[in-house]
Amino acid sequence: MTTITRHPAGTFCWTQLGTSDPEGAKKFYSSLFGWGKEEASVGTGPSFTLLKKEGKAIGMVYALLKQEKDQGVGPNWMSLVAVENVDDIAAQVKKSGGKVLQEPFDVAENGRMGVFQDPTGAVFSVWQGKKQTGAAIINETGAMCWNELITNDTTKAGAFYKQIFGWTEEPMKTPTSMGGTYTVFKKDGTSAGGMIKATPQMKLTHPYWLVYFAVDDADKTVAKAQELGGKTMLPPTDIPDVGRFSVLTDPQGAYFAIIKPAPQM
Repeated sequence: MTTITRHPAGTFCWTQLGTSDPEGAKKFYSSLFGWGKEEASVGTGPSFTLLKKEGKAIGMVYALLKQEKDQGVGPNWMSLVAVENVDDIAAQVKKSGGKVLQEPFDVAENGRMGVFQDPTGAVFSVWQGKKQTGAAIINETGAMCWNELITNDTTKAGAFYKQIFGWTEEPMKTPTSMGGTYTVFKKDGTSAGGMIKATPQMKLTHPYWLVYFAVDDADKTVAKAQELGGKTMLPPTDIPDVGRFSVLTDPQGAYFAIIKPAPQM
């Protein structure tokens, strides 16, 4: 296990679940991934639960806030991108055709964040770490390992994120059933995330970012998720040289994906 102490700007550093039933969600994910839990709060703000792997924080769960419910936001996973200056990102979002859904704000002494929407409608967040840099473990079994944008306009979205984060795009072939073409976002030569154009079979209601968690066995994880009340939206599928993955929803309806990475030569 490698403990992460710094996340480079332009890479995903944290993920969190806003849900209508925190207790039910915690029971589901702790049973599915073996995550530990620690109740916490920041200042006078609402309480939340840190999700832990081997004692290290890898994400969190919180009850959807009133303003989120008022906006029609349902249970969802949201991953945060590390940045050097949240306020600069907010200004760039406005200039690049996106929307600021929540102006930059401080999370006590831990860091500063903001919530935005890209021009195609996908919501994303950024994190300017101070005391807390982000997840202590990534890219390992039971932790976040990938984030993928599913959108109906890859051209518009790609141009936007290039302006915001300095990402470059690298095409990758995928099975025809998945649309045939996949875009890998890179930051300084390192893979930062992915993007795919929604197919009719996906029945996309709105563009969104999908978080992936690494597992040791995709089929067993999917079977267990179903036993725990989750639903399979895409059954286990192989991507040559990448791995075997599946898209699921938890009992509250939040989407997430799991993947058994292919062995690296």
